[in-house]
Amino acid sequence: MKRLFLFITLLLCFHVAVLAQKKAINQARTFIKSGKNLDKAEKLMTDLLQDSTYRYNEKVWLTLADVLKKQYEQGNEKLYLKQKYDTVSLFTTAKKMFYALQVLDTIDATPDKKGKVNIRYRDKNAEYLNTFRPNLYNAGSFFLRKNNYRKAYEYYDFYLDCARQPLFSKLNYQERDTMMPQAAFWAMYAGYRLRDAEKVLKYRQLAERDTARLDNVIQYLAETFIMQADTAEYVEQLRRGFDHNPQHPFFFPHLIDYYNSVGWRDSANVIIDNALASDSINQLFLFAKSTALLNAGDYDQCLRYTQKLMEQNDSLPEAYCNMGLAYYNQAINLEQTMARSKKKRKAVNALYEKSRPYMEKYREMQPDQQSKWLAPLYAIYLNLNMGKEFEEIDKLVTK
Repeated sequence: MKRLFLFITLLLCFHVAVLAQKKAINQARTFIKSGKNLDKAEKLMTDLLQDSTYRYNEKVWLTLADVLKKQYEQGNEKLYLKQKYDTVSLFTTAKKMFYALQVLDTIDATPDKKGKVNIRYRDKNAEYLNTFRPNLYNAGSFFLRKNNYRKAYEYYDFYLDCARQPLFSKLNYQERDTMMPQAAFWAMYAGYRLRDAEKVLKYRQLAERDTARLDNVIQYLAETFIMQADTAEYVEQLRRGFDHNPQHPFFFPHLIDYYNSVGWRDSANVIIDNALASDSINQLFLFAKSTALLNAGDYDQCLRYTQKLMEQNDSLPEAYCNMGLAYYNQAINLEQTMARSKKKRKAVNALYEKSRPYMEKYREMQPDQQSKWLAPLYAIYLNLNMGKEFEEIDKLVTK
């Protein structure tokens, strides 16, 4: 008796649920037909989907998809006619429409009790959505211009994800859609701005096919790897970027900085020489060579490369510093190695005299860099017996 009562109760509940579903769908269909109250029609369906009973119900998803189609078409028509309409709302509806039809496709492709699959909606829905898919890309671009990188990534991701959805399998977006690499790049850029490594790397291989922006792709990869403390990959990307474009402003200086920081001067010199081979008058490359030679104690060569640099640009403070220090260090070395004599003193002072105008100019251009010019000028003024100048610099040293 209890079992019979339970069965009757379940049967009644099921009947009530079916009636509720039918009523909601019929009401939504009426709204769709009239083209009014579409927001209410959408809510009727989303409320049903909150109940696990209807979560995989084909009729509910079909109805929801039709509601969203109608909403999207109305919004698209208003924009086409240049009538007032919320662009963001249109993009939101587009994404919901794509999602609803993708879920419907999953349900449609589910085998029946006999294990058979009878896909009825795929081709028609794929063809329909393909017409509007560019608006997912446009939405990403819209939010990118607004600096809303999270939303921008969301739409580029949705655009790119279509390529792996069975719903669009016949359209073969991965090979046929020429916008895929660009979308992947902008998704990577949005992830980069969000400092989200997972987002940067998700479409890495596809973004690398965007050859027009490959320098940027490699830079974002390098910065992402160093953010993850993956030094090996960081250096690998720097070298790759430098090989691809030696004159890009990011790869060369960061690669040289890294090699210098770990004491790999030979590796740094190889990169510098390769850079100069690609552009012998590039100011950045000449400065790097000048500095490397200064640090290596090859002062004659340092002076030669610094002079070439100053011929290109005589307003670089560090060029004056390198020139002054090269002469200054030569004076120090000569003073330490030669026996005392008038000839030696004259040669040493001649080097100090050559160093002086460059160090004074550097001080004038960079007064806050005392750590670089204070000690050399102190020694120069002392050895050249420049009383007034020495007194002034001595006070700075005393401070």
